[in-house]
Amino acid sequence: MAAPPPAWLLVLLTAIGPFSMQILVPAIPALGASFGAAPAAAQLALTLYLVGVAAGQLLYGPLSDRYGRRPMAIAGLALFLAASVLSTVAGSIGELVAGRFVQAVGACSGMVLARAIIRDCWPRDRAASVMAYVFMGMTVAPMAAPVAGALLDEGFGWRALLAVPALAGALLLALTLARLPETLRREAGAGPGGFGGVVAASLGLLRTPAFVVYAGCFAASSAVFFSFVGGAPFVVVDGLGLPPVAYALGFAVLSLAYAVGNFVTARFAVRLGALRLLRLGTAVTFAAGAAALVLVLARPPGMLNLFGPAVLMALGNGVAQANAMAAAVSVRPQAAGAASGLSGALQMSAGAAATVVVAALESGSGVATAGMMVACATLCQAILWVGRRPASGAAGSA
Repeated sequence: MAAPPPAWLLVLLTAIGPFSMQILVPAIPALGASFGAAPAAAQLALTLYLVGVAAGQLLYGPLSDRYGRRPMAIAGLALFLAASVLSTVAGSIGELVAGRFVQAVGACSGMVLARAIIRDCWPRDRAASVMAYVFMGMTVAPMAAPVAGALLDEGFGWRALLAVPALAGALLLALTLARLPETLRREAGAGPGGFGGVVAASLGLLRTPAFVVYAGCFAASSAVFFSFVGGAPFVVVDGLGLPPVAYALGFAVLSLAYAVGNFVTARFAVRLGALRLLRLGTAVTFAAGAAALVLVLARPPGMLNLFGPAVLMALGNGVAQANAMAAAVSVRPQAAGAASGLSGALQMSAGAAATVVVAALESGSGVATAGMMVACATLCQAILWVGRRPASGAAGSA
C-alpha cells in the first residue's frame, strides 16, 4: 500500500465541496429577490452546483487512474479558485449559476481524489474505517457553512458567501502543492486515456453488479439527504416564517448526527464488515424518512417535526455512506479513481434530481420534502434487496 498523506489534508480536500455548496443555501430564498429572479431560478444555484459536482467526478476519477492523484487535485483546485472569484463578482443570476457550476466542477476533485487516495493506502474494510474518520472530520464544514452563510448574508450580503470559498480555495491549493504526495503506484499512462477511456472505465464498472449495488445505495441514501436540503429552507423560511439562521442551526445538529454515524463506522467497520453496516445504516435512513412523512401529515408544522426525523436520517447516512463508498471503490481496486468518480457522479445526479422535484412541489408544509425522502429511502432498500446476492458475493473483496 502507498504511504498516506496527512489525514487533515484529506479532510480539507473532502470538505471544500460541501462547504461551498452549503454556505449559500440559507440565502437562496432571498437570492431571487436580489436579482429580480424567480425562486426556481435562484434554486439553480444549488441544483446546478450538484450537476457540476456530478459531471466533474466522472472526469477526475478515470483521469487520476491514468495521470495520478496529485496533478488532478492541483488542476481541480485551481479551477475552483478561479470560478469562486468570478461567482463573487457575478452581475446576474445567470452568471452566478454558471459560476457555481464551474466552481462545483473544480471542488469535486478533492472529494473524488481523497476517496481514491484512501483506497490506494488501505484495504477495503480498513478503508471504510478511515473514510468514516475523514467524513466525520469534514462534517465541521457543512455544519459551520450554513451558520456562517446566514450570518454573512445578514451582515454583508450574498457576495460575502462566495468570497469565503475563494479564500479557502487559495489556502487549500497552497497546502496541496506543499503536502500532497502521489499515492497511485502504477506506471504513468496505465489507466484509461481520453474521453473514450473515461467512458470505457465507467461502462466497465456499470457492468459489475456489486459496484452497481454499492454505488446505487450510496446515491439513493444521499438523495434522502438532498431531498431535505432542497426543501427544508423553504419550510423554515416560507412555511414557518423563521429567519434563515434557524435552518442553519438545525442543520448544525444534523451534521453532528452524521458525525456520530461515521464514528460508529470508524469503530466497527473492520470488526463487522462494510456490508453489514451498510444494511444497518440504510434501514435507519428508511425509518427516518417514514417518520418524517407521518409527522408532517399528522401534526402541525414545526421545527421539531421537521428536524427530528432528519437527525435520525443523518445518523443512518453517517453509518451507511463510508461503507458504501469503501465497498464501491474496492470492487475493482485497479480502477479506484474511476469508481470513486462514478459513485460520486451518481450521488450528485440523484441529489440534483431530488432538489429539482422538491423545489417544484414544496409549498412550505414539508409534505413534498418528507415524501421525497421516503421515495429515495425506499429506492435504496430496493437496490439492496435486488442486489443482495451480488453484493454478498463481493463482500470478501479486499
